[in-house]
Amino acid sequence: MKSLSSGAVLLFSVACGLAVGNVYYAQPLLDAMAEAFGLSAASVGIVITLTQVGYGVGLVLLVPLGDLLNRRRLIVTQTLLSAVALLMIALAPNSLWLLLGMTLTGLLAVVTQVLVAYAATLAIAAQRGRVVGVVTSGIVVGILLARTVAGGMADLAGWRAIYFLSAGLTLLMALLLLRVLPRHEAAQPVTTYGALIASVFSLFKEEAVLRQRALLALLTFASAMVLWTPMVLPLAAPPLSLSHSEIGLFGLAGAAGALAAARAGHLADRGFGQWVSGLSLLLMLASWLPIALTQSSLWALLLGVIALDLGLQAVHVTSQSMIYRVRPEAQSRLTAGYMLFYSIGSALGSIGSTAMYAWAGWIGVCWLGAGINAVALAYWWLTLKSGAPAQCATPAG
Repeated sequence: MKSLSSGAVLLFSVACGLAVGNVYYAQPLLDAMAEAFGLSAASVGIVITLTQVGYGVGLVLLVPLGDLLNRRRLIVTQTLLSAVALLMIALAPNSLWLLLGMTLTGLLAVVTQVLVAYAATLAIAAQRGRVVGVVTSGIVVGILLARTVAGGMADLAGWRAIYFLSAGLTLLMALLLLRVLPRHEAAQPVTTYGALIASVFSLFKEEAVLRQRALLALLTFASAMVLWTPMVLPLAAPPLSLSHSEIGLFGLAGAAGALAAARAGHLADRGFGQWVSGLSLLLMLASWLPIALTQSSLWALLLGVIALDLGLQAVHVTSQSMIYRVRPEAQSRLTAGYMLFYSIGSALGSIGSTAMYAWAGWIGVCWLGAGINAVALAYWWLTLKSGAPAQCATPAG
C-alpha cells in the first residue's frame, strides 16, 4: 500500500472540520433563530438537542455502512445530502423546516467519523496514528472556528448567511472528494445491514481494547463537558462579569488540542500509545487545580483550559490509533462503537455539571471534574496492569 499523501491527509482534515462545524453553527445563533421563528427562550434549545440526537442516530445507523458500502460513494453522497440539509435551514420558512434541517444536518455530520476511519484504512501502519491525529485536528479546529465564524457572519449578513456559505463550501468539498478519493477499493464482506449494525455491539464483546478505550472516552469527554457546560456561569457573574464575546475567547484556547492530536498520533505510531495516554490523563487531572482558581485568576483558567484540552485530544487520538489496529476490515464499526461512548460521556458530563453547579458552585464542579479524571487515570492503570491491549500499542510490522 502506498503512503497517503500530505495533500490527501489535509483534504480529509478540512472535510472533517467543515462537516463537524455544521453541528455547532447554531450555538451562538439561538437568540436570532428564536426571534425569526417566534420561539421562546425555553424552547429554542430544541434546535441543539435535535442536532445532537441526529448525530447520535447517525453514529449507530450510518457510520457502520463504511464497512459495507463503497466508501467513496458513501462519503460523497453524505456530503451532497449535507449541502441539501444546510440549504433547508438557510431557506426555512418556519420552525418545522428549521428543526427538520437541523436534525438531518446532525445525522449527516457523522461523515466525519466515516472519513476518520477511511483515512486510517488508507494509511500504512507506520503512519496511521499520525494520519488519524492530523485528521482529528481538523475536527478540533472546525468546532472552534464554527462558533466564531457563525457569530461574525450573523452580525454582517444575518443568521442564515453561515448556512448558505457552508452549503456552498460543502458542495465544493463533495466535488473535491469525488475527484481525490480512490475509485477502487477492496471488496467489502457480504452481509446484511441488520447483521452489520448488530456486529457493532458484538465487537465490544470480542475486543478488549475497544471496551477499554470506549470507557476511557466516556470518562474523559464527560470531564471535559463538566468544564465547558457551566463555565459561562462564573465568568458572567460578579466579580468577573465578562461579556459573551470575552467568554467565547476562552474557547480558542482549545486550539492547543489540535497540536496535541497530531503529535500524540505520531508517538502512538512509535509504540508509546499507552504512556501518552497515562501522562495525558495525569495532565487532565492536574488541570483542575488552576481551573478551581477561576474566580481569582483568569490566567489560571486559561492555563487549565489549555492543559485539559491537550490531555483530552491526546487520549482521544491515541485511543483511535490503538483501536484501528485491531480489525482493519471493521474500522467504521469500531469508530461507531467508540464514538457512541464519547457521546454518552459528553451528555452525562453536561447534565451532571449543571446540577453540581446549582448544588455546590464552581468548586463543586471542579471536584466533580477532577473526580471523573481520577477514575479515568485509575482505570487506565488497571488496563495497563492487565496487559490486554499491549499489542495494540506497538507499531505494526
